[in-house]
Formats: sequence, structure tokens, C-alpha cells
Amino acid sequence: MSRKKLQLALDLLEIDRAIRIAEEAAEYIDLIEVGTPLVKSEGMAAVRALRKAFPDHGIVADMKTMDTGAIEVEMAAKSGADIVAILGGADDSTIEDAVRSARKYGVALMADLLSVDDPVNRAKKLEELGIECICVHAGIDQQMKGMDALAVLETVVGAVGAEVTVAVAGGLDSGDAAKAASLGADVIIVGGAITRSDDAASSAEAIRDAIDHGSAQAESAESTKPARKQPSDEAVIELLREVSAPNISDAMHRKGAMKGILPICTGHKIVGRAITVRTLPGDWAKPVEAIDRAGSGNVIVIDNGRADVAPWGGLATLSCMNRKIAGVVIDGAVRDVDEIRKLDYPLFACAIVPNAGEPKGYGEIGVEIICGGQVVRDGDYIVGDDSGVVVIPKERAYEIARRAKEVYKTELRIRAEIERGKSLSEVLDLAKWEKA
Repeated sequence: MSRKKLQLALDLLEIDRAIRIAEEAAEYIDLIEVGTPLVKSEGMAAVRALRKAFPDHGIVADMKTMDTGAIEVEMAAKSGADIVAILGGADDSTIEDAVRSARKYGVALMADLLSVDDPVNRAKKLEELGIECICVHAGIDQQMKGMDALAVLETVVGAVGAEVTVAVAGGLDSGDAAKAASLGADVIIVGGAITRSDDAASSAEAIRDAIDHGSAQAESAESTKPARKQPSDEAVIELLREVSAPNISDAMHRKGAMKGILPICTGHKIVGRAITVRTLPGDWAKPVEAIDRAGSGNVIVIDNGRADVAPWGGLATLSCMNRKIAGVVIDGAVRDVDEIRKLDYPLFACAIVPNAGEPKGYGEIGVEIICGGQVVRDGDYIVGDDSGVVVIPKERAYEIARRAKEVYKTELRIRAEIERGKSLSEVLDLAKWEKA
């Protein structure tokens, strides 16, 4: 059996960075893909640059062509691509014209099944139309919501003839690569697991090894990786523990961050689902009653309405600790701070005052509130650290957690480049991307 190929997807914006990362990983890579973001950022200059930098590697131009199949295949081929990727969901006339152009210019054609509703039947049709390589693909945004390309890979492999090359892409790591190899993929396409790594060479080597020794690693990956399609609450919490509040804010495009709420005790990380409390200023009855309603791992989130009278203090904090409640967030004041700091409990508030109000019992538990300028509903996810607190809508928690993890991995790579002597502005090529 011929060796399965590893394709590096360079979904970056800058040619220089793309070449540097590819150089680190080149020893373990068969195909180098000029990713769609790079094509859109730099045009065919990116294809030409990578062709020149890597004369012994196959170059893939991920054009994601939906129309004008012939001309886009032609310009990629003339720029040095060996394989041109178009969208498998394009009209048959576009596919046919692309096939004619590919044969004219001596390049292979890859059809990407991204967002195709019936991948098996479309794969069969693409084979009839003359496509040589079919890519089973879960896009980045789809991955964030739990879509898994490996779930349909085997059925596509079985649907097409042996002469058709089948590739797979979509957030793959070494465990996924091993499984993909065992399921019959001929080309395993990996992007972020290498391009976001602070050691691209080691990451590429690990993935290459997983592909070459796939069976054992595939079984191990299946037994240890959390399910992607229906992630449990525990899986979401675990992902959120791996990222920071700033990572999450970035993933939410600067949304979700509570204003003016900071840690009373530093050095803590809280992650949990909200128990919401709305109370009148200084009325501490409902906040304290919420302790009895909250369970282990919950975060009590309180809208107090004012910051000059405290609905929370040391005794309430001790009660929370006894019930193993993950933390407390107060849009308002807290008192007994000396005691709370001795307890070293994760409490976030916007003010410190000595005075408390009365336990009158006005307010509600488990209702939608506003805390730090953000809407919080019972069951939303709360993450807090020394940078502050963010709220994540429960419907998007898994997606946001995955996106935040990508932000974290991207920062690891950027940090590694800075440590090697580049400045942040040089790494990101800020001057080029300033708004015109």
C-alpha cells in the first residue's frame, strides 16, 4: 500500500509567516496547501512564493471555486500549483469546465465537500464528472459547533472507486489523523495543530507518526477524546478551564466581558454555570438563599443594583465554601474583605464597603439579570480570572469554548515567534493590515 500523504494547510494571512512555519514542518509533510485565507490575502503571489520555496513538495491551491472554474484553475496552475481545490457543491457546469482546464494545464483537481448536504451521492457524481480527489471537510465554523468530518469519511471512501483519492480535513490532531488513516483516507489535511503550535516540527512529526502507525493510536484516540457531536456539560467545563477570560472575550469578538467587576482574591480561576439572583440594593436575603439552591460547581451571579451597600460578606462566603460552590460574582459591593481574603475564596465584585443592608427578601432567583452590563440567564456559563469575568450564552458554550481554544493556540504560536526575536507588530504585520 502506498504511503498516506500529510497535507499542511496554511490558513494564514502572511506569506512570510506561512513559509517559516512550512519550513519547520517540511521534513514530515508531503503536500503544502496555500489556504484560502492566504489566497485571498496575497493572491497567486502566495502560490508562486510557496512553489519557489518548496520545489520538492506538492503545492495545493485551495481556491474554493464556486464559479468560473476554468479561469481559476488556469491561474493557479500557471502560478505553480500541482493540485487545485474547488467546491464540490458548485454547479456541474462549473465542475466540468474546471476538469477541462485541469487536464489542459496538467494539474489534479480536488473537490471539497464542505457544506454539501448529501456527501456520499455528491462524491459519486463528482467521480463521474472526472474529479480525481474528493475532500471530506468540516469547516472551521462547523467544527466549533461539533461537526466531525471523520463521521462521514468511511462512507465516502466506500462510495467512490479505488482510483479516486480521498482526503479529509477539519480540525484534525494526531489522534484524528490516526483514525482518518485507519478509515481509508489517502490524504490527511492538518492546519491549526501544526500552524498554531509553538513547535511546528514536533507537532508535524507526531502527526506523521500517527498516520504511519494509525491503528493503535486511532483506538486510543476514540477511547480518550470527548465526543464532539453532543458534548456534555463536563466536556464544556473542561474546555473552558483550558482558556482564559481574555481568550473567551476574543472568541466572542469582545462581547461577554463584564464591566467594572474584578477579583477580590487574586490567583483564582472560576468556571461554572450561573445561578442568577436579582435583589434590591443591600437586601441580602435572596443572595444568601441562592447558596442553598446552588450546587457544587455553580457560580452565583448577583445583580445588586448599587455599589454603596453590600449584599455579601464573610459568613455567606464561608457557606459557599462548605457547599463547594465555584465562585460568586456581584454587580455591587462586598464587605468583610479581610475575612474573605483569609478564606481565599474566588469572589468578584465592583466595590468594597463596610455596610450591609437588611434581609428583606425582595428579589428573585433564577431569572434573567444584568451583571456588569451583560445579560446573564440561569444556566449560562461564567468564567472568571484575574483579568475579569465573562458570560457565555449556554446555547453557544461549546462553540465559544472551541473558538477560545483556537485563540489560545494561536497566541502560543505568536509567543514562540516573539521569543525567537520578532516583535509583535512584525509577527502580525500590523502596518500592512491597518485600515486604509
